[in-house]
Amino acid sequence: MPSLVSVLVSLSVIVATVILVLLLYSVIFPLVRRLGRYEPSSLVGTFLISLRLPVALYVGLVGLYLAITIPFNLSDLESTLINKFAFLCCIAIAVLAISVVISKGCLWYIVNIAPKTPTILDDRIMPLVRRVAVLVVIGIGGLQILDQLGINISPLLAGLGLGGLAVALALQPTLSNIFSGTYVMTEGVVSPGDYIEMEGGLSGYVIDVSWRSTRLRTWENNLVVVPNSRFAESIITNYQSPSLPMNILVRCGVSYDSDLDSVEAISKEVTQNVIGSDSNAVEAYGSWFGFDNFGDSNVDFWIFIQARDRLSSFELKSNLIKHLHKRFSEEGIVINYPVRTLQFPERLFVETHSDRENVVHKE
Repeated sequence: MPSLVSVLVSLSVIVATVILVLLLYSVIFPLVRRLGRYEPSSLVGTFLISLRLPVALYVGLVGLYLAITIPFNLSDLESTLINKFAFLCCIAIAVLAISVVISKGCLWYIVNIAPKTPTILDDRIMPLVRRVAVLVVIGIGGLQILDQLGINISPLLAGLGLGGLAVALALQPTLSNIFSGTYVMTEGVVSPGDYIEMEGGLSGYVIDVSWRSTRLRTWENNLVVVPNSRFAESIITNYQSPSLPMNILVRCGVSYDSDLDSVEAISKEVTQNVIGSDSNAVEAYGSWFGFDNFGDSNVDFWIFIQARDRLSSFELKSNLIKHLHKRFSEEGIVINYPVRTLQFPERLFVETHSDRENVVHKE
């Protein structure tokens, strides 16, 4: 039967421990943060807030351990059980502290650092790292607790290894998409809002690049989900990279009777007028003109200009074609329809005509 003095000493230690825990949690940690001028959004402030509860629990555990072991005369069995329980509690508190620090640290990075980086990889990977790291720490802590309780964890580790292999084989397509998604996000060549065209002809605006798939919105306003494993292996044309301005090539042709010097001068004049008056054009880029080849019906030429972006290129190209056609009509310059002229030798024509007259005479 414990004596009254032992009980009073134990209660005193418990009361002192409770007061110390309250002071640590409510006064000391906030005071340290204020004296150090650590904002809650700073990294040090985040760690101080994360460690406040684990440190308070650890101090409370130490005080409770002292309140039980010092005043009372415990047997060897009781001491062993209390030490075992205290050690298990220390492992649990350590797991809690590490988990909270990792979780809060990753969250601090997601909020303060990730939005400032040029890629979206860390925006996507850090939440996954946060969850996986916390689960790994909890798993290791759980195995340590089982080992301290005398439970053989070797079969459990072997089972986890075989189970992990089976899960990896079953999730092979999903894992392939995840690794491909990491590659796509790491490359940074495709971002939400870009207009792209894939090797098979599929094209549209990139809505989102996730771990498993990439989502596109086509010009028909339909949603297309492309697995990242196929997306990473496809040849992709990004119409908004390396910069927004887009080059435009307009092809045309004039009849062989046209004065090519006049055609060149008129085409350059019309092009300069369109570039100067159309806000969709990049005037600083200028324009380029050149005759291409002798076609079946026309002498072909091309005009090269630049638009502000892909959407502007459609209107700018249409505007240039309309002004060029109107000016050619005013100047009498002909753009032929596809025409093929067949010329036969005169002798062949006479012989063929004579054969036809003989056939008619015989009839």
